[in-house]
Amino acid sequence: MTLRSLVWKELSQRPAPTITALLAVALGVAALVSVQSLATSSEAKIAHQLQQLGANVLILPAGVGLHDYYAADLHGRTLPEEYVTRIALAQKVGVEELAPKLCVTAEHQGRPIVLTGILPRNEFFQKSAWGSVDLMLAGLEEHALGKKHAGCTGRTCQLPPADAADLHSYAQTRVVHELPPDALLVGAEIAAREGFVEGAEVTLLGETFRVAAVLPPTGTLEDGRVFAHLHTVQRVAGTGPVVNVIEVMACCEDAASGLISELGQLLPGSRVVTISQIVATQVSVNRLLGKLSYALFGILMLAGGASIAGVMFANVAERRRELGTLMALGATPGILSRLILWKAALLGSAGGAGGLLLGVVAAAVIGPWAMDVVTRPSLSAAILGLAGAIGVTLVASYWPARRAATLDPCVCFQES
Repeated sequence: MTLRSLVWKELSQRPAPTITALLAVALGVAALVSVQSLATSSEAKIAHQLQQLGANVLILPAGVGLHDYYAADLHGRTLPEEYVTRIALAQKVGVEELAPKLCVTAEHQGRPIVLTGILPRNEFFQKSAWGSVDLMLAGLEEHALGKKHAGCTGRTCQLPPADAADLHSYAQTRVVHELPPDALLVGAEIAAREGFVEGAEVTLLGETFRVAAVLPPTGTLEDGRVFAHLHTVQRVAGTGPVVNVIEVMACCEDAASGLISELGQLLPGSRVVTISQIVATQVSVNRLLGKLSYALFGILMLAGGASIAGVMFANVAERRRELGTLMALGATPGILSRLILWKAALLGSAGGAGGLLLGVVAAAVIGPWAMDVVTRPSLSAAILGLAGAIGVTLVASYWPARRAATLDPCVCFQES
């Protein structure tokens, strides 16, 4: 009879006590894998959303609260549009794009509609004051040479990507190169609700607009808005040259190293915040969950290890006569030790694999339901969990294996 067959026979004859002890190990692995998978998937989703947002700095009127990035301009307060000129003329290192917005309420067939004024990219170069600082030259030269923008160069505005001139791209880039005074960009949700199609004419605030593009869905409040030229919205709403918010695409390194305070000093009566501050709480919660998963994993591993050690000691005590018989038949102390440790390794592998499967399933179910995120298994957590399960069972079984190896066959046979 081989060592492997002895191990299998032992597992098949006495499975209940050791499998019960391994439940703590399996639950520990499941907790680690599921929570780590949820945390990493959530952070990946946040990073992807931040990348898609484009603008990562918001300039708002002082005293305005910020509860949602896409609703940042629904507070009703205003800033002078002249602030946009100040930012452009200051040429702050790290400021790459500017997107002022004005939000007003209009009606279409008796139903309220959020009309948002945006400033197309080419308007930045139509003012002589802005052109005098040669904002466009560096971008034109770099574009002509086919070079990619690699970080912040000290220039305020760089040319947008090649597809930014496409009106449909506003949903992702937050920048549009050209927008006629009578053109509308319509969010996907409101287009479906109101029946807006490209080329249709729409009357808002007494002005007739033409639907230039229906934007692709983004899953945000922007899907329920319509967008028009900022100066047209200012004129028909009678607000004058004001905006509700100025979105800034800033180089992350510069935004974190003083740009925010510089913009605050440049624009009195404004509040400058980064989009990172909005999600900082969620990111910190994700990291806290990750740390708690390690703590929970450690606690359950200790509990499982103690249970396994107790089960293994009891198993050795119950099988003293059998172990003594094996030694009388020629089994060495090393063989008895390996018999116990092999059993522990197999049980640890089974518990780890079961916990891994349970954790992946739990993350796949909880992620879309509770966090609206599609989860992917965390490879590092899976490796750590599986290795931890096997390691804990081996460590917990070491002293019982030593005890089995030191048994005296004569004493074993004398016991009834």
